[in-house]
Amino acid sequence: MNRIFSGMQPTHQLHLGNYLGALRNWVALQKDYECIFCVVDMHAITIDHRPEVLRENIREVTAAYIAAGIDPEKNILFNQSAVPGHAELNWVFACHTPLGWLNRMTQFKEKAGKHRENAVLGLYAYPVLMAADILLYKATHVPVGEDQKQHLELARDIGGAFNRYYEREFFPLPEPQILGEATRVMSLRDGTKKMSKSDESDYSRINLTDDPDTIALKIRKAKTDPEPLPETVEELEKRPEADNLVTIMAALTGRARKDVLAEHAGSQFSGFKGALVDVAVATLGPITAEMNRLLGDKAEIDRILKRGAERAGAIAEETMNEVKDIVGLLRP
Repeated sequence: MNRIFSGMQPTHQLHLGNYLGALRNWVALQKDYECIFCVVDMHAITIDHRPEVLRENIREVTAAYIAAGIDPEKNILFNQSAVPGHAELNWVFACHTPLGWLNRMTQFKEKAGKHRENAVLGLYAYPVLMAADILLYKATHVPVGEDQKQHLELARDIGGAFNRYYEREFFPLPEPQILGEATRVMSLRDGTKKMSKSDESDYSRINLTDDPDTIALKIRKAKTDPEPLPETVEELEKRPEADNLVTIMAALTGRARKDVLAEHAGSQFSGFKGALVDVAVATLGPITAEMNRLLGDKAEIDRILKRGAERAGAIAEETMNEVKDIVGLLRP
């Protein structure tokens, strides 16, 4: 059976972009794939963090997965650091990854910025750990956004390099899955920038923990232009803030942008935003309520993660035993 692996970092709050671009698609994948969903907490320590906040974020992201519709009984749901195989395979892969491959990774350049010399090794080698995350479970498919596609291509390269070096087809080369029209939701304050957990303005995003009043306020305050909504998608694409709100409406209602425009062309943004508030609250309200319920019992979340780690660990241990035999490492 084809196997999915995917994960999110437990850094601050998940938002509407995470839901529309990833979580909603993951829920649909449960029907046709064996799915492994990970809270990638080891990746989260490549940037500044506070231990007590990280622990709470791990639980919050786990609650978001479940509240969005991921079944932790049918699928494997766990936090990355609970399975030692991730770190073990990361080191093996690090010994088969040329520096030239990592030097081409654009995300490191973006995140390190002007302070590249002060960036930590973990941030630089982040894509190698991501390759280990995926290939530890011999995943055949990985749902990714455009910003992670380069990292998945590197995972395929690393898996292929391992296979060639040891002259055997051990690791499958996972295929990317880019699903849905609204895989890229933009900031409510700047339609040219992706909605992000790291944006300083909380008004730039709709968090999955926002209550209905907060969602309504953020949508009403979202940046727009003075013109009414256009009739065609071609006109819409010249207006980034308008395009973003129409894209969100289309995604939340399961329609194409042209169908949203057919209903709202010529409308002022005040009226359109009111309709968008209704749809957003109806969709996100139940998710937020379920997240809050789950977070009221942290012991249960920890139990779910522990059980998921046991199931993931069984697969990982089998892979690592084979890897050690192939590489020539002795094992107990």
